[in-house]
Amino acid sequence: MNKIIFATGNKDKMKEIRMILSDLDVEILSMKEAGISVDIEENGTTFEENALIKANAVAAYTDAIVLADDSGLEIDYLNKEPGVYSARYMGEDTSYTIKNQNLLDRLNGVPKEQRTARFVCAIAAVLPDKETLVTRETIEGYIGFEPQGENGFGYDPIFYLPEYGCTSAELSREENEPSWKSITRNERSTHGKRFIIKEDKR
Repeated sequence: MNKIIFATGNKDKMKEIRMILSDLDVEILSMKEAGISVDIEENGTTFEENALIKANAVAAYTDAIVLADDSGLEIDYLNKEPGVYSARYMGEDTSYTIKNQNLLDRLNGVPKEQRTARFVCAIAAVLPDKETLVTRETIEGYIGFEPQGENGFGYDPIFYLPEYGCTSAELSREENEPSWKSITRNERSTHGKRFIIKEDKR
């Protein structure tokens, strides 16, 4: 069976990736499950750069397909913070309850029309022949006025999706699965291999 190694140790992310790629006849492994231990310095200035940095770092230890993502929240009023530092905002060990409240406090008194924001996700793939593919998509919304919802994680409880009339954390699994961070296959010839990563709008 073919393998895809995802460059992460995040259990929530691995659960989501396995769910998204469940239609593929491949084994989905985390770095740890693949026996790869490497410290990766995410020093890129864009989501795309960081995704590639992670994918290339893991690909150096395997001939399997490697996927990596870099995602985060951009808030226009805060000069697109936390941006590429979303996971490290206020420290990696700081709970998202605290992070979310901090962002809400910084937006205190800011009207809805100035609270525009987006989730950004860039995904990179390194194929067995070391060719790289990168894609980026965004989900537009705005920052709500209080945390709402229990179904998501991270910044989901404060990210409001106008098209759904609720926060990302209030979406049901059925609404969430085919949309945000969804990865689908399409036909693409890559040196005799047929593989593409494509992200759909949530």
